Amino acid sequence: MSGVVTGDAVVLGLQPARLPSRALALVLDLLTVWAVYLLITVGLAMATASLDEAAQMAISIASFLLVLVGAPIAVETLSHGRSLGKLACGLRVVRDDGGPIRFRHALVRGAMGVVEILMTFGVVACIASLVSERGRRIGDVFAGTLVVRERVPAARNAVVPPPPPWLVGRFAELDLSAVPDALWLEIRQYLTRMRQLDPGVGRRLAERLADELVTRTGTPPPPGVPAAAYLAGVVAERQAREARRAFAPAVPGAGGQVPGFAAPVVQPVSPAPAARVEPVAPTPGPVAPSVVASEVRDSGASTGFAPPA
Repeated sequence: MSGVVTGDAVVLGLQPARLPSRALALVLDLLTVWAVYLLITVGLAMATASLDEAAQMAISIASFLLVLVGAPIAVETLSHGRSLGKLACGLRVVRDDGGPIRFRHALVRGAMGVVEILMTFGVVACIASLVSERGRRIGDVFAGTLVVRERVPAARNAVVPPPPPWLVGRFAELDLSAVPDALWLEIRQYLTRMRQLDPGVGRRLAERLADELVTRTGTPPPPGVPAAAYLAGVVAERQAREARRAFAPAVPGAGGQVPGFAAPVVQPVSPAPAARVEPVAPTPGPVAPSVVASEVRDSGASTGFAPPA
């Protein structure tokens, strides 16, 4: 299986990057970092020409560590795993479970990169990537990370199944402001692939996600609602709110129109003459009971509620 699988047997659909694309991204990163390092080194050499040899050596070591080691760590931490070379090649560093990396992951990758890439000119990293099934180097193994491809065909994106009809609108008053994006991503990935999971594993995963969602919202699901149906209903409510927010009408105090759209010109329409209604004489005689029952049945069908017996 080429996709990334979590411990709960959820296929994330992330495609691990192979050696050619990673090597190209690494070359671009190294060219950028070395160019910056050379510029800083020349500037520091001119600025510290009056210092002694020991001070110049200390400044050189500090600039080496800050630029060649600290800069990649800071860039991967701030960009959530997308350096300049990875951004150009459509790659990204993620955790083993598919989540975004943090500072500790970038720190371990950068520290191991000094040995794998800088000191051995990338030979150790290339050998480790060739041996690994998912193309990981030693820094990825110790940090628990993986380099994946972000540019995948759009046709592979699965659609979130709709909730049961009886749950539509049940979560209109639910507060979703405290739910993080990472949890929404997990729920969406589960819903799009829940039919591919083992029933027992899928049920336990749905219950875990539902418990986390209840913890964030503070409102338990209605009694008797399955965890998967509850997740689908909450996701549908979030999508409905986003759609209403995107297509909301103009605010009355902001000019009366949506920015970017011209207000329609309304032409005055003259009122049409009233139609003349001729009185109809009532039909003599009593009304049959079958006619009355038929009218009652018709009115009940139009409203959706059956009349009392």
